[in-house]
Amino acid sequence: MFYYQIDEELSLKLVTTHDTEEIYDMIDGSRVHLREWLGWLDTTIGPEITRQFTELNLQRFAKNEALDTAIVYKGKIVGKIGFNSINWSNKTAQIGYMLAEGAQGKGIMTRSVKAMTAIAFEHYGLHKVEIHVAEGNVKSRAIPARIGYTQEGMIRSAEWLYDHYVDHIVYGMLRKDWQ
Repeated sequence: MFYYQIDEELSLKLVTTHDTEEIYDMIDGSRVHLREWLGWLDTTIGPEITRQFTELNLQRFAKNEALDTAIVYKGKIVGKIGFNSINWSNKTAQIGYMLAEGAQGKGIMTRSVKAMTAIAFEHYGLHKVEIHVAEGNVKSRAIPARIGYTQEGMIRSAEWLYDHYVDHIVYGMLRKDWQ
């Protein structure tokens, strides 16, 4: 079981099937807000889909290929963050995240991204962490920039969002540049 206490009100915990209902409710309650930047929302139509995704991520965690955590703020799941992929050959990971609409503006995601970056370097011993963000997602792009990630480039037409492609801006942090 993975658990990481960030501060007195915020922690990260491995997502398990016990969290399925709460995570689905969090996603469903912010569906309109999240849909702007997450292309999979229309296929997440019930708790069973969330459970299947969780089971897949638990298998990937057991193989040390990924880490899917719930962001727990004052005892309630308000988002998710994790290593979408870990490349052990290159000692790199890619962080992905989402936050419920009502949890924004509290510094929750900035603290969570800092924590995941520290976990990558201090616990996993990785060399580099990347964050890929849709070019137009200004709020999400501000997070890696605020923490000190370097904007490294752009991947054109990186993701299909319902009816159009979006470019991704790539942010990177090297272990030697981390605090």
